[in-house]
Amino acid sequence: MKRTVIFKILKIAGNVLLYLFLALCLFAIVLTITAKKDSDGAMTVFGYQMRVVLSDSMEECEQTDVSEYDVGSIPVKSLLFIKVVPEDEEEAYDFYKDLKKGDVLTFRYVIVRQETITHRIVEDPKAIEGGFIFALEGDNKNADTDVLQQIIDTTAHNSPNYVIGKVTGQSYFLGLVVYALSQPIGLALIVIIPCLIIIAIEVVKIISTISEGKKKDRAEHEKRQADEIEELKRQLAQLKGESLPTTDSKGPPLENKKSNDEE
Repeated sequence: MKRTVIFKILKIAGNVLLYLFLALCLFAIVLTITAKKDSDGAMTVFGYQMRVVLSDSMEECEQTDVSEYDVGSIPVKSLLFIKVVPEDEEEAYDFYKDLKKGDVLTFRYVIVRQETITHRIVEDPKAIEGGFIFALEGDNKNADTDVLQQIIDTTAHNSPNYVIGKVTGQSYFLGLVVYALSQPIGLALIVIIPCLIIIAIEVVKIISTISEGKKKDRAEHEKRQADEIEELKRQLAQLKGESLPTTDSKGPPLENKKSNDEE
């Protein structure tokens, strides 16, 4: 009984893991097909970019309190969901106007070379004619960064320093999945893991079938034995009934009485 329950639990768990993994793979495939690639290879879907964080500049730091902000500290390998700045100038202006201190932006910036950076707005945005100026820093003050603060002027349209978008959410788990799938071993696991899960499920099914077959055979064997025993008891009782002598209610057995009369 316990073994059957364990097999059922393993079967259900295997199915759940398989479906979850296939769903993640399907999610990654859909993103790859529908995504619009940015100049630096980022995926853009329905106005949102998804990027995996590779720097520790936004990790938790005792010197920085981010508890009151919508987006907290960002661990390395987290997947970011970034609302991209609209291409229309008026819509872009409204987008910038809604930004405030504490918001996290992803932007392109030249330090030694142009890089993609995700940092937090550390001062109230400064409104200027036609745009805004943002001062940004990383949360992790212990991180090894060459420039502590970045300044972006949205009115400088031809500048290599510009905002990509605002970070609206993050997922560490999805980031690990996307990062793993971007590695050669991750791509191999897309094939290996489902195959192993399917093999494990089939092995569990085979073992369960064999176990149930043995139980059925044992039950049938026990039933046959019980039937045979009952039949033997019935026959024995019948034989005993036939061999019992017939008696007269007033005297000895009839055979003895007949013998006495003859004498």
